Amino acid sequence: MTENLIIFNARVVTPLGFSARRGKEMGELRIIEDATVEVTDGIITYVGENRGEQRDGYYQRYWHYNARGKCVLPGFVDSHTHFVFGGERAEEFSWRLKGESYMSIMERGGGIVSTVKATRACNYIRLRSRAESFLKQMTAMGVTTVEGKSGYGLDRDTELTQLRVMRGLNNDEHRRVDIVSTFLGAHAVPQEYSGRTDEYVDFIIREVLPCVVENDLAEFCDVFCEQGVFSIEQSRRLLLAAKEMGLELKLHADEIVPLGGAGLAAELSAVSADHLLHASDADIRAMAEKNVVATLLPLTAFALKEPYARGREMIDAGCAVALATDLNPGSCFSGSIPLTFALACIYMRLSIEEAITALTLNGAAALKRADSIGSIEVGKKGDFVVLNTGDYHFLPYYVGMNCVNTTIKEGVLYPTP
Repeated sequence: MTENLIIFNARVVTPLGFSARRGKEMGELRIIEDATVEVTDGIITYVGENRGEQRDGYYQRYWHYNARGKCVLPGFVDSHTHFVFGGERAEEFSWRLKGESYMSIMERGGGIVSTVKATRACNYIRLRSRAESFLKQMTAMGVTTVEGKSGYGLDRDTELTQLRVMRGLNNDEHRRVDIVSTFLGAHAVPQEYSGRTDEYVDFIIREVLPCVVENDLAEFCDVFCEQGVFSIEQSRRLLLAAKEMGLELKLHADEIVPLGGAGLAAELSAVSADHLLHASDADIRAMAEKNVVATLLPLTAFALKEPYARGREMIDAGCAVALATDLNPGSCFSGSIPLTFALACIYMRLSIEEAITALTLNGAAALKRADSIGSIEVGKKGDFVVLNTGDYHFLPYYVGMNCVNTTIKEGVLYPTP
């Protein structure tokens, strides 16, 4: 659903461009005081100084919205989540609080495999209902586009069901959030393939990837490239097969140990490499040279009590850095945009301006959508966040608290409850 909308008396704060911003560019924002933004059939048709609009309401084919000096930013893009799943893992969280590591929990049958059991037991309706509740919470925090991954089926049918849930939600006429789907069949090795990881990769390539592509269920293929999960060579083999079938590439890279996944992402010209807590200096430089978006997930490092990815160093090395929540049932049961902002600025040393770019235009680039979302410019979708203040510095300052007044999706207003 789209609307014709005119926002006036706004303080527009936005990065500019139709591709990822890199290095110092990430700190450059356009700020327009007393601005008007016009949206026609869901697309931005004017951005600039106020044109004399003085009243709210509907007239002359447009709804008029008085922003009253509040900040208007591009809609937030959460470019890495796992929001379609069954079950929860609260008990595992308590195990971690007692000192168990992420990998030790996996070794005792917890972790991703635990969620696989619960997700396989769910039907389409149950998975969709749960996912819809997450989307509503995302809207309240200003998210207008989200990436969702499969990876909790680890068999053909459940993986396809997860992706069909996302497609169904994305085709809803009244959707508040656009969904970009990623196939993550290589999220873990299922129990039935224990000790036979190469055979499982063969199974994905032979029996699952073709179904995903033939049914147009995903745009990206991702892999958990990590010690004890999928090796560099196994990840390379899977991703090359996916690329040959027409999918774009992503990697979970260097999250637990410095395995070299970031370097593989550069080698394969992946769209993004995500996590990157232990990415080497050489691989960071390679990502910058190959224009691989570095998607950083500070909520996960926070929840796992791990060192944060070196966001400051990546930006200084010329990388395009994006931020995302990594909402998932295990390592990060949170989709908090406010806390993501705060952690990125406080612990990863991003400036507030860089963090805004990372959660808007660079998040869009991590999904190959920087040409249509991520900034407030003519020709892009009318996706915005209206803060409850005229000072965008509140985004990290209001630590963990939501300062979104209204989310606007293609010209349709959704006030925060």
